[in-house]
Amino acid sequence: MNLSDNARGALMMAAAMAAFTLNDTMLKLVSDDLPLFQAMFLRGVLTTLAFLLLAWRLGALAVAIAPADRRLIGWRVLAETGAAFFFLTALFNMPLANVTAILQALPLTVTLAGALFLRESVGWRRLLAIAVGFVGVMLIVRPDADGFDRFAIMALIAVAFVTLRDLVTRRMSAGVPSMTVALATAGGVTLFALIGGVTEDWARPSPANWAALSGAVVFIIAAYLLSVMAMRVGELGFVSPFRYTGLIWALVLGFLVFGDWPDGVTLLGAALVVGTGLFTLYREHRLARNLARAAQPRA
Repeated sequence: MNLSDNARGALMMAAAMAAFTLNDTMLKLVSDDLPLFQAMFLRGVLTTLAFLLLAWRLGALAVAIAPADRRLIGWRVLAETGAAFFFLTALFNMPLANVTAILQALPLTVTLAGALFLRESVGWRRLLAIAVGFVGVMLIVRPDADGFDRFAIMALIAVAFVTLRDLVTRRMSAGVPSMTVALATAGGVTLFALIGGVTEDWARPSPANWAALSGAVVFIIAAYLLSVMAMRVGELGFVSPFRYTGLIWALVLGFLVFGDWPDGVTLLGAALVVGTGLFTLYREHRLARNLARAAQPRA
């Protein structure tokens, strides 16, 4: 059976989202036994070594990088470090599906930030979709009698850091190897975890902990590679919506592994976020297509 490029890209993106969610699941499994920074450091060491080997095999270590791109890589490392810390803090203390649902706001925040900071054109329809999407986020992180859950706020801060990361990535030159960026990011997060680890009493990992951490490394590398391949194989507008399959994986794994299932209001909020995100991706794809048509010379 011969699949089209878009079909192959969609399958790769769905597989990438499954791998990302399995990585999160593996890390959450060790949260009762290992402190946060220790878990970050151990996974980071294994991930950095794996990326170092891949970068060496691909020749990404010998690439000359312009000073401007070096600065952008530095900012990206800082953004990824902040995102990793706040996301994992939320993940260690919240149901998997709830954290994942909050992260689905990323297409909305990136679109809004692009309009505010990069002067990208955003019409009133997408602005309305962003507003509705943020209503959905508020339904997910809604306050109880004691106020907003601080871990839900940390998940929102993680979204802000990932948005910054994506904006910085957009400014990088096309010639900067993705593997080089991934290696620098993994190394930066690992160093941050090592420094933060001095504030914790580390525990001796059990064989089950090592198995979960090793699985997390395998899944995060697979997720990275699959997501890159997906975007290079299929059309952006067709492949990108399949990012939302990660929420389905989070619901299933959260229920099967941890016995968690979101309540009706949280599911409604997640549906609003996903729906408005899909609409935003559709509008961006349609705008790009119209611009491409306008740029074509007329016969």
